[in-house]
Amino acid sequence: MKIIVLFFLLTAALYTQAQTTLRGTIYDESGQVVYNARVTFQNTGKTIAVDSVGSFILETSEKLPYRLRFHAVGFQASEWELTEIPAVPLKITLKEETLSEVVVSARRRDETAQDLPIPIAVVSGAAISESGSFNVNRVKELVPSVQLYSSNPRNTTLNIRGLGSTFGLTNDGIDPGVGFYVDGVYYARPAATTLDFVDVEQIEVLRGPQGTLFGKNTTAGSFNVTTKKPEFTRGVSFEMSYGNYGYIQAKASVTGPLAKKLAARVSFSGTQRDGTIYNVSTGKYTNDLNNLGGRVQFLYKPTSKIDITLAGDYTRQRPDGYAQVIAEVVRTQRADYRQFNQIIADLNYKLPSDNAFDRKIDHNTTWKSDQDLGGVSLNADFRIGKGKLTSTTAWRFWNWNPSNDRDFTGLPVLTLSQAPSKHQQWSQEIRYAGNIFKKLSGVIGVFAIGQELKTWPYHTEESGSAQWRFSQSSTSSLWQTPGLFEGYGIHTTSRLNTFSGAVFGQLDWEIIKKLHLLGGLRINYDEKKVNFSRKTYGGLETTDPQLIALKKQVYTDQEFAARTDNTNTSGQVTLSWKPIRQVNVYATYSTSYKPVGLNLGGLPTESGRVMTELAVIRPEYVQHYEFGVKTSPTKNFIFNVTAFNTNIKDYQTQVQTAEVGVNRGYLANAERVQVFGVEIDGNLRINQYLSIYANGAYTEGKYVKFTNAPVPLEETGGAAAYKDVSGSRLPGISKWTLSAGGEVGLPGKLLGWSGRFFLALDTYARSSFSSSSSESAYLNISGYTLLNGRIGFRTPDGVSIYIWGRNILNKNYYEQLLVAAGNAGQVAAVLGDPQTYGVTLKYAF
Repeated sequence: MKIIVLFFLLTAALYTQAQTTLRGTIYDESGQVVYNARVTFQNTGKTIAVDSVGSFILETSEKLPYRLRFHAVGFQASEWELTEIPAVPLKITLKEETLSEVVVSARRRDETAQDLPIPIAVVSGAAISESGSFNVNRVKELVPSVQLYSSNPRNTTLNIRGLGSTFGLTNDGIDPGVGFYVDGVYYARPAATTLDFVDVEQIEVLRGPQGTLFGKNTTAGSFNVTTKKPEFTRGVSFEMSYGNYGYIQAKASVTGPLAKKLAARVSFSGTQRDGTIYNVSTGKYTNDLNNLGGRVQFLYKPTSKIDITLAGDYTRQRPDGYAQVIAEVVRTQRADYRQFNQIIADLNYKLPSDNAFDRKIDHNTTWKSDQDLGGVSLNADFRIGKGKLTSTTAWRFWNWNPSNDRDFTGLPVLTLSQAPSKHQQWSQEIRYAGNIFKKLSGVIGVFAIGQELKTWPYHTEESGSAQWRFSQSSTSSLWQTPGLFEGYGIHTTSRLNTFSGAVFGQLDWEIIKKLHLLGGLRINYDEKKVNFSRKTYGGLETTDPQLIALKKQVYTDQEFAARTDNTNTSGQVTLSWKPIRQVNVYATYSTSYKPVGLNLGGLPTESGRVMTELAVIRPEYVQHYEFGVKTSPTKNFIFNVTAFNTNIKDYQTQVQTAEVGVNRGYLANAERVQVFGVEIDGNLRINQYLSIYANGAYTEGKYVKFTNAPVPLEETGGAAAYKDVSGSRLPGISKWTLSAGGEVGLPGKLLGWSGRFFLALDTYARSSFSSSSSESAYLNISGYTLLNGRIGFRTPDGVSIYIWGRNILNKNYYEQLLVAAGNAGQVAAVLGDPQTYGVTLKYAF
């Protein structure tokens, strides 16, 4: 018994001896105490709040060194490491967060956005999370120069200033003009832009050509996503959201050390939501959300100058949806019996609603957009001299398994429209960024990427029993031959292999104090090979040449192989002048290049002949001019203005044809295109409780010369199949776009927690825009304004609760209009989401 008592006495004595008390006070830069500050003892992860006079007392039995993090809302966090116990109370000064000091890595090194002679928008991870912008389609509402159009993940267009990718249905044979990067890894497939963000630190949107800074050539800009990195301090964050339409979203992240020099981070995101469109045929709602995604990272730091990060991610999406609703019926120049309304009357069919915003369909072919994306990357950073050498190695895959109802009706017209595909890519980038001499810094790198895209195992288009009436081009009774088109379709197999290699670099020379000259150069090599085979099958077996001719009007066999390569040199020169610290004036001239394209959606025919001369599409050549002024009148007020002009030769565009067999359209070159405009970015933080922002863009885009464009829908069946659309506007570009909003807060307490109550509003407005590659009098989307908001409470400890609403005013609007296969006159629409609302709970420690 005495021994036991002695043990406990010794243990208590040792514990008492080991206890250390740390004391201190936290101030701002003016010497005032910070009442809402927190102290995190990173050795254990414990967080405490300061008292009413900004002081704290922390007791610990941990061994030295002590790692402390001092933080407060509206201030930059400060981290200390104590190697000995201080003899006097600590005095900590926190610097106020300033808008003019937002750090970006656009030039492959850390610098403030205001010092960068590039137009750039930065969206923080906190803004992304709290605004509900969990994918690119929602982030575009915060950055007015970004456009995203998606009728399903594969058919997704990400543009900046109206340029980047073709508008409408995607053709796999061309490269995007906007680079989409996550942690330095280029994502080649546009479907990646439909993914839910996982653990994002910030997003940088660079506008204009960026080929001398990034591995993959980009003619319109870059979308640069940075995720949160593993940390050697234990941390956990959790977020849960509930909303109408059965909306549930859960996010979680765990980070911490695995060993002295090894840390990890595991992140997860899951989103589910019921559909917003009712299928009266099945009695079910469609266009739901069903997304799961995860990311694992390991950070190894063998020395203070080496960081090696191994990352892997996987996303699974299984939505019942991406269904489109018939928005209008256009009268074409075809004969009366070939008009959509007459066709469906002859088939005793009626649309479930004449109002698209009733959100009703009766489609008889399943809609699905199953996709799996993922990959592995290894990034190594070596600090050498006054710079950093970086190697990024990556492999990624994309598996796509869709089903669509491309006639957008309940009739058996196109009973199957499926394009399952498999894609994989590998890439390697090595670059050095840093100071070369006292007045000379820069970036130099090499990049290579190889891709394979193949059908899995083939793409299918198949007609139903009503196809004859939609394809009927004469009054011959042969069209009504029983079973002629039922089950008649095409199987397409294709394999596209591409390789792109580049050497790129950019130098920044300080000619005299405050005046910099930047020059960049890129040498690019691209090679593409494709094998394409399309075979018809099914329908009525017949030897009658007249019936065979009718079938060939719907589908034909096509087969071709093509190989092409191209070497190109492009570059950039920028003059930057900073007359005072708060002003940065710059002017840029650059050239850029988008590689040669290959048509993978089928080729149109002319008098029964397949037009194989359209298999290869010429590369784009870009000349770009830019002038900008960045100002920071105060450390919490930024106001930037940019004017730009982009001229493109041989612009790659997707055009529509009346042929059912090419219902996705095909690629063509417009001789010349011009896009110009002015952008304004303003952000003001009046104090730590009130901030406002306003970003606007005026953009004009037009075909300077496009003499052989397909006619718009309303001219189908006229004397000509092609027309000169020179001078008409480009699709997808609104002349005016605005993002504006702000947040107001008040200090307070909720359930014993000290923090801040807040109210935030965001609005997004855009003027009308064309939704047709050849401008139509009917395929135009009216301008609209969306209002989003949230009200809630947050604490410095990482606790947040808020109620949110998106499209609060329940505005009915179209995101895109699409012509149905065959150009009978029906136009389908991608509907914007209706009013949604819910509540979000967040906790981080």
